[in-house]
Amino acid sequence: MTGRRVVTVSDRVTLHEGDALAVLASLPSASVDVVLTDPPYSSGGMVRGDRVASTAAKYHSASDLPDFSGDTRDGRSYGYWCSLWLGELLRVVKPGGLCGLFTDWRQLPTTTDALQAGGWVWRGVVPWHKPAGRPHLGRWVNACEYLVWGTAGPRELAGAPFPGFYTGSPPRDREHQTQKPVEVIRDMLAIAPPGGVVLDPFMGSGTTGVAAVARGLRFVGIEQVPHFVDVAERRIREALGHAVERDGQAALDLSGAGS
Repeated sequence: MTGRRVVTVSDRVTLHEGDALAVLASLPSASVDVVLTDPPYSSGGMVRGDRVASTAAKYHSASDLPDFSGDTRDGRSYGYWCSLWLGELLRVVKPGGLCGLFTDWRQLPTTTDALQAGGWVWRGVVPWHKPAGRPHLGRWVNACEYLVWGTAGPRELAGAPFPGFYTGSPPRDREHQTQKPVEVIRDMLAIAPPGGVVLDPFMGSGTTGVAAVARGLRFVGIEQVPHFVDVAERRIREALGHAVERDGQAALDLSGAGS
């Protein structure tokens, strides 16, 4: 089974409901320019007892939001799992194309290993700085997450350089427990070629899709949880300027495009 549902939002946007590995196997080879994704990196718990707790319990700052899937792996199983889908992604991405995946300090070593195990050329780590990082008395603040990135084989040295560091606060009014800021993702996607195809195999609430269409890029998203497919579809339709349903009434609502 490749997926449970396919949503065609426009001729530029296609969303797949289903398991990432299964759906990736159905996508054409060399059809994507850039992958930018935030996989469930199982970092909210330090021991088995709290790792297998609900994501609401682990990410308590957004505990009123629905849980997301896939966040119960330990470090070794997380790395093995990542190498599987990263290997399939290598087939789907064009030669010289890019892959960037978010992680935190706990899973950073595992993620850089998994990227290379999947066949990618590891190119570096780009910090995402969160100005309101939670303080810890007597310790340095863990105020960054990291985009581990690589290329599908060699990549030509051409074009403008891009920043190696991004700053932005997570949205206060969020629809996913680990939702990223649109402005940070939009700025990162400046690296995509004009009109290129962006893929997010762990789409969540659709922030990468919102940022992609804001840049005039095409987007393919994959998400296992049906609720988040619906949220992503609505947010991307809003970003495209489509009429969307709110409280049972169709209306033109662009409020989600910049949140």
